[in-house]
Amino acid sequence: MNYQQMAIPPRSEHLWRYTPWPRIHPSSIDEVPIAADVIFSLEGRESFETIPQAADNFDDIARSFLHATGSSCHRMVISGQSDPIHINARASGHIAVGHLELEVKDSAVVFIHISGEPEWVGLHITGKIHPNAHLSFGFINELDSNSKFLRCEDWTVERDAELEHATLSVGGFRCKSDMRTTLNGTGASIRQSITVNAIGARHDDEHVEIQHLHGHTYSNLVMNSACGGSSHFIGTGLLTITEGADKSDASQVFRNLLLSEKARAEAIPELEVLADDVSAAHGAASAPIDRNQMHYLMSRGLNPQEAQSMIVHGFLLNAFSNLTNKCLIEEMRTRLTVHLECELRR
Repeated sequence: MNYQQMAIPPRSEHLWRYTPWPRIHPSSIDEVPIAADVIFSLEGRESFETIPQAADNFDDIARSFLHATGSSCHRMVISGQSDPIHINARASGHIAVGHLELEVKDSAVVFIHISGEPEWVGLHITGKIHPNAHLSFGFINELDSNSKFLRCEDWTVERDAELEHATLSVGGFRCKSDMRTTLNGTGASIRQSITVNAIGARHDDEHVEIQHLHGHTYSNLVMNSACGGSSHFIGTGLLTITEGADKSDASQVFRNLLLSEKARAEAIPELEVLADDVSAAHGAASAPIDRNQMHYLMSRGLNPQEAQSMIVHGFLLNAFSNLTNKCLIEEMRTRLTVHLECELRR
């Protein structure tokens, strides 16, 4: 459906309750502004293919808007094992939009690092993991602290395929992510982790949907956030097990660490189970730093800032504990450590 024909979603809708569409749109909500392209650069032997965008068949306003503002799509097909692939996405100017399509037919490790100083940037990633293939995917958001960021992802995981998906979100002023995965075959699985460090007045809204269409599928979702200043983090997860998808295993857990009295965190796990013989679990917790931990570290010679930084570091690193690919874990942990060390020096 054409973006300008779509109704503005109400705040009563789960997806848009905490970050309504007018707050993330770059201008007036009835406009489709002219956008520059996000510049993708690649390290490694693979290359991009630039293709026209497919027809707009989206019923979601965010995806339809990104389709209307972008003119082309960068596509990569990974058909053989290779070294880790690093994709740099650079955004600049007033408004920038990028579209990336990944097709994985073997085993691969892919990192996307988005950076730059745009006023507003939108990114739509689509991916297909073929039967028996395995993708370890890391996404690092290090945009300028004044940028607005809209991110949509759509993944399809086929029979006996596996997706490990890690996000590190430390950039941007107002961020909205909508990530959806369909487990489209018996034996398909996803392990997904999201780590957010919210400082100042940063607003970060991370929405995840995982749909189990077949039996004997597996999903595990972990979200950890550390919120300081007057920041606001929202984590929402909807795990759906459809009718007949017996023997599926789905779990999600949200943990929020509140570092100041004005910081806020919302944790909203949801399960929709339409099959009988399944394992499904969810949990959420929000709390300040444990005073006993602070006392212990300070008694060993650390000042309060150093002690808090160490606790935050360990807490955020724990979000990656559900992953199994060593290369993915190491890269995400290194990026997080560098970010926290830079924050400590400020």
